[in-house]
Amino acid sequence: MIKLLKYAIFSMSIFIFSISCGGGSSKYEEGVLRLNVGPEPQTIDPTLNSAIDGSMYIIHAFEGLANKDKDGRIVGGVAESWDISDNGTKYVFHIRSNAKWSDGKPVTAYDFVYSWRRATDPKTAANYSYQMEPLKNAKKITAGEMPVDSLGVKALDDNTLEVTLEAPTPYFDQLMAYPVYFPLREDIIEANPDTWTMNPETYIGNGPFKMTERSIDDRIVMEVNTNYWNVSAIVPKKLVFVLMDNGTSVVAGIKEGSIYFSDRVPTQDMDALKEEGYLQIKPYLAVYYYSLNNTNDVLKDVRVRKALSLAIDRNYIVEQVTRGGQIPAAALVPGLISDVNGSFRTNGGDYYSVKAEDYTKNVEEAKKLLAEAGYPDGQGFPVLDFKTNPGEHTSIFEAVQQMWKNNLGIDSTISSEEWAVFQQTRLDKSYVVARNAWVGDYDDPMTFLGMFLSHSAQNVEGYNNPQYDALLAQASSTGDNNVRMPILHKAEDLFMSEMPIIPLYFYTLPVLVNPNLKDVQYDVLGKHKFFYAYLENNKN
Repeated sequence: MIKLLKYAIFSMSIFIFSISCGGGSSKYEEGVLRLNVGPEPQTIDPTLNSAIDGSMYIIHAFEGLANKDKDGRIVGGVAESWDISDNGTKYVFHIRSNAKWSDGKPVTAYDFVYSWRRATDPKTAANYSYQMEPLKNAKKITAGEMPVDSLGVKALDDNTLEVTLEAPTPYFDQLMAYPVYFPLREDIIEANPDTWTMNPETYIGNGPFKMTERSIDDRIVMEVNTNYWNVSAIVPKKLVFVLMDNGTSVVAGIKEGSIYFSDRVPTQDMDALKEEGYLQIKPYLAVYYYSLNNTNDVLKDVRVRKALSLAIDRNYIVEQVTRGGQIPAAALVPGLISDVNGSFRTNGGDYYSVKAEDYTKNVEEAKKLLAEAGYPDGQGFPVLDFKTNPGEHTSIFEAVQQMWKNNLGIDSTISSEEWAVFQQTRLDKSYVVARNAWVGDYDDPMTFLGMFLSHSAQNVEGYNNPQYDALLAQASSTGDNNVRMPILHKAEDLFMSEMPIIPLYFYTLPVLVNPNLKDVQYDVLGKHKFFYAYLENNKN
């Protein structure tokens, strides 16, 4: 997810100078990787984070019961093994005896109990609390109907964790590698509830790296955690995350060798960067879309929402604006999500045509729908305010803005907000139309469909359909994908028939990489790992 740098052009030049001359010197430092995954993150609390940039810091400082190997397969993390009951609803995890926190204390089953209860506690108000719903009683706990100690997780002893699920969950092992399920230190968090993530002395993790410096709007530095159970496999000695989001600064840093990796790629420079050998394009399980405030008086009308969607030329956007090989989206769930056989997207098909030759028909249908809603040729339609954070999102909307004006007679304005503020604006539903994106958390349609449950904190659109909730509940009641998948297709059918959002395209992931940087563990979920990365031949 793309974020904002707070500085003006003058301070950008100062920043480039500082990373070239200070602790981020372009001179090679053995074992030190200088990276950029965005500006100051909103949070790096595993329970509270819901952004990709925050996850990047978290996965280097913490580890869950399971992990992903270099091929993306689920393997043991903190847990060296686990047992699953015949009916698939009970797991017993056996925690490694040598799993330790970065301060040397042992990781115990009780650390997981605390973390998972914290995530489901309605007082915490975690955006990802719905991700805990496979756990027994989690949904009722987050709704305030049951106490947190009734959650289906129990420490049998220091090294044994028993987990009870509501129903068999085919993707549960994938969740065990997800940040909201990571262990946390109760003693530290309860003593420093609002500040524990801001200080290296209190940001105690159990992953391969430990925070050693936290400089707001400047850098987050992590050094190898010598107490990590698998420390011998970790290659870099230090990770220096440079906090910025300005494309000009990022490109300059990559070219001069003061940054080795960034996922902030200026679209206007992509062709040149590819030719120069700095740009790589990776697969990405993500969808870019516009959130529509479904509680807005005008946008309550599904005909208006559909008209706004059909009037957009998605091919123009991906070919002329983003230019990173993105795929025009005619649905919510991307093609990388698996079905029982093949791809969920291929089997589900498109909900409207994104063929270039059909765009004129789409516009005619959009005009018809808008007229039926009482706004012929846009007459009487209010000016739409579009909220975003700066970057390529503005360029994308400027194209959409012209399409809405030319095709529907609808005027719109652009309001830009700093990244952390913008995230809160969406959560508060203090917008009319807002840019949005979602990166999947695991290979199952629920990672996209579950966002729009009526009680989900990620449902910033205010979409509320009891039938949709019931379909997802039905799909969650069985672990049989032959039963689940047809139900999930029905749920997507219903969702897209009501168009509470406007899907624009399915992502690819352009990244800027120093040609000598090797063995980055790229992830289709966007959570790239630098556990084994190094600079070949000790070059910048």
